[in-house]
Amino acid sequence: MAITKKINANGTEISILLQGNENDYICLTDMARYKDKQRTDYIIQNWLRSRSTIEYLGVWEQLHNPNFNPIEFDGFRNQAGLHSFSLTPKEWGQKTNAIGIYSKAGRYGGTYAHKDIAFNFGMWLSPTFQLYVVKEYQQLKEEQSNPLLQHWDVKRILAKANYTLHTDAIKNIIIPKLPIEKKKEGIIYASEADMLNLALFGFTAKDWEEANPELAKKLNMRDTASINELVVLSNMESLNSELIKQGMPRDVRYEVLHRMAEEQLKVLNDQNAEYRFKKLTSSTDLIE
Repeated sequence: MAITKKINANGTEISILLQGNENDYICLTDMARYKDKQRTDYIIQNWLRSRSTIEYLGVWEQLHNPNFNPIEFDGFRNQAGLHSFSLTPKEWGQKTNAIGIYSKAGRYGGTYAHKDIAFNFGMWLSPTFQLYVVKEYQQLKEEQSNPLLQHWDVKRILAKANYTLHTDAIKNIIIPKLPIEKKKEGIIYASEADMLNLALFGFTAKDWEEANPELAKKLNMRDTASINELVVLSNMESLNSELIKQGMPRDVRYEVLHRMAEEQLKVLNDQNAEYRFKKLTSSTDLIE
């Protein structure tokens, strides 16, 4: 039985139908309100007019739906993009036997789509908005799969785990050797943080902000990092503090940290560590 939950993506409230598996459905009608609160049906139909949308929906159905009608699909694909072409979610479902999009009546009524398709719709609406939707959806799934995450924010804990070790090494070893004013010490902390960012992510905080100006108004680059990346970052902070104590030059430290980041991230991703981490025991005996 599906459970209806709501997320708030950058001020837009969106209903989610949680199915207890990977077949969650997200309300496109709610998402469309990000663009226009009154003309949601028009926005969805405009998205369906695109040939790239029809091709994406067709491939998705062929991968997930053995009863999909490819003949009707070909007809829609041939007409898509023409000035006279129009299509509603209801017509798409009735003529192709599609299961990826459907209409729902009642309290949480509207047009719903499988999360894969909803994310595609979100990208069409706005890449920045799509990132907010994905982030909030993932947080909702984490909380559903592990009640512990409702009591503590795993990402924040990982991000801060070895932060003090890192900053103490900078404060006690690097800064005393530099002839700079105290008010400029923050530049050194930022410089060391960006060295870690470059070694792990391949870009600095400023690079990320310039590439994501809207997202940067509420989030920073580490807020959007995966759990695996934050685990590696925490390890890098610990190692960097030791390398600083050993007096290792900055350029050498960067090479060591970059190599470590690549190796550890590959291991964690190959072992699907992030997924297993999210599946921690949900026993309420562990919750104080």
